[in-house]
Amino acid sequence: MEHLAVSSYSAPIVRPELHHWDMPTLSAAQLLAARVRAVLGDGPFALPGGWTHMGAVICDVSFQARRKYQSTVRPRLLRLQSAWPEAVTVRGFQARLATEDLAVAMDFNSPGRVATAHALTDLLAARGVDTRDDLHEWLDRQENRAALRMVKGVGPKSVDYIGNLVGRSQVAVDVHLRSFAAAAGVPYLTYEELRTAYEVAATLLGHEPGALEHAVWRFKAQAG
Repeated sequence: MEHLAVSSYSAPIVRPELHHWDMPTLSAAQLLAARVRAVLGDGPFALPGGWTHMGAVICDVSFQARRKYQSTVRPRLLRLQSAWPEAVTVRGFQARLATEDLAVAMDFNSPGRVATAHALTDLLAARGVDTRDDLHEWLDRQENRAALRMVKGVGPKSVDYIGNLVGRSQVAVDVHLRSFAAAAGVPYLTYEELRTAYEVAATLLGHEPGALEHAVWRFKAQAG
């Protein structure tokens, strides 16, 4: 989840009022906030930059799960970005997919992940989403996020993660964020509950949700 630094706007963050948080959520958020202060300090924490190259965005979200990002995924995305410059747009990426083998281009023998990348590309192209800015705005609507969930291989974490890849500020809960929460004493929570707890923790600490998420992810990834 550590990506190229690019300048972009972030979606406006609506921070809930204190009385809108139920006690279990607030308790979990306070535990997370205390753990963040103890091991990461007060920041500031930077947002992940993401990608401007839509082929890289689509392949990142399709190929990164359960793989070592820095050593396995990121180098392949950088090569794809250089080898397929016209794939900076979804339409350009779709045109390359029509004539070339993505598994070869990514040096990744995973038919399921390749199929996910193709399906995401076709969905975005059909919805008129062509650029990073298009996708950034398109993700504002819940029905569009739900449409992404209909793609095989795309779960709630992938939807939040793809938002961060195009400059939004979201929390994508993965194994690293779950491990950090467990170390903080947070009991098991559903994906949505833990995501909300991290969002509230970010508010309590005065950080962007995506920046806090990225700081936690980097801390856990570097710890091995």
